Amino acid sequence: MRNEIIVKKLLAYTDKILDYCKDFDYERFSANSLLVEACVFNLSQMGELANRIDDDFARRRSDIPFRALYGLRNRIVHDYEGVNLALIWEIIQDDLPALRDALLTIPQDQSDSPEGR
Repeated sequence: MRNEIIVKKLLAYTDKILDYCKDFDYERFSANSLLVEACVFNLSQMGELANRIDDDFARRRSDIPFRALYGLRNRIVHDYEGVNLALIWEIIQDDLPALRDALLTIPQDQSDSPEGR
């Protein structure tokens, strides 16, 4: 059940970010501090959730970058050399749609079962 809840939350955060940014380009995104902060906050929340996924589940779903999400969260939260907005935008544009697609392939009733994928 825990993995199922986490997957649903990850999907919800992903959908929020993609919705927030759907009518923006990088120039408008980077100039909108409210939008940037909302996206960065949601990405950090996603990283925190990714760290709570069971290790067995994460190994079975190696197509989902749980460790990378947590690493991004650490960079955001600890502000290592400042948040790189170009990188954040690239993640939003290039990585989140693929992450969303991967999350959608997880059957809700199998996200906690050892055999499920």
